[in-house]
Amino acid sequence: MLTHSNQADMTTTRILLVDDVAQVLEDLSTLLTLAGDIEIVGQAANGLEALHQYEALRPEAVLMDLEMPVMDGYEATRRIKSQAPTCRVIALTVHGYESARQKAMQAGVDVFVVKGAPLETLLQAINPIKE
Repeated sequence: MLTHSNQADMTTTRILLVDDVAQVLEDLSTLLTLAGDIEIVGQAANGLEALHQYEALRPEAVLMDLEMPVMDGYEATRRIKSQAPTCRVIALTVHGYESARQKAMQAGVDVFVVKGAPLETLLQAINPIKE
């Protein structure tokens, strides 16, 4: 009989990457794929694309840039969380100031990570260790 485990090392997290910089998407995809327990199911260059990708793919987590054209990550997060409150949204941004953090949390972001943080910090945000 198959059972689902809560241990991060026994499951694969399906994740959508959202950033308006193509090189960032490529680098994140490479790094996270090498991490082992993460499956990149899609990529989007703005919040509107993120909504469409989310609806089509239903990932467990979204790695969301906050400042993007067309629709920013704040609004995209609000809309995703209104559809799927259990989807884990991780803000990944260069804007580490407190007002951005507060605005992101008000939008429904679960975890706030500043770009350039250690890879371990990002992996922990995606797959928190279950005690």
